Amino acid sequence: MNERQHQTAASFRAVLFDFDGTLADSYPAITASVNHVRVLYGLPPLTEPEVRRHVGRGAGYLLQQTVPAGSVEANTAAYRAHHPSVLRQGTRLLPQAAEVLRTLHERGLLLGLCSNKPIAFTRELIAYLDIASYLDVVLGPEDVPHPKPAPDMLRAALSRLNITADQALYVGDMTVDIQTARAAGVSVWVVPTGSDAIEALRQAHPDRLLRNLGELLELVTV
Repeated sequence: MNERQHQTAASFRAVLFDFDGTLADSYPAITASVNHVRVLYGLPPLTEPEVRRHVGRGAGYLLQQTVPAGSVEANTAAYRAHHPSVLRQGTRLLPQAAEVLRTLHERGLLLGLCSNKPIAFTRELIAYLDIASYLDVVLGPEDVPHPKPAPDMLRAALSRLNITADQALYVGDMTVDIQTARAAGVSVWVVPTGSDAIEALRQAHPDRLLRNLGELLELVTV
């Protein structure tokens, strides 16, 4: 067992989160925009599970995997133009997400968001979902040279919060989140509520595989 698996968050000063699949179920909105782009080429719609497995590695990757026509650049532009029309109604917080953020914030931990979702969409959603006030730093792929799984976003968050890697925990839902945290030297816990199946998460060896987001409140103490 990894030494970190015995660690509670007593030594953590900050908890950083992924967004899609970790804090929020945004798959209906993402699926709607993917299918909007597919319609432009006369392609049939994909189901939400078909789209879901490609979410989390950035818009370019998503469109490359789900729209086998046109250019990635043009398809990404069409996706981004359409997405505001479905963004709010197609996204909801996952169970206990708001409670977890509020409670950790009240305990005095620094909180942040590091997501490959376009930053404009993330900022609109955290305001709409009424969680922005809990977050001390919010970063997206436009804020750093390289998106996840590069460590740039986590390192930028650490710098802005003025903390070291061993003082932070990253919580995500995908193997890409585990890779990102490892590259940044940050502890990583994952929840099985996003794009990757629980077995894939287990095989990627996170420091903890949580049952659900609410388990953070049992394990993160001050």
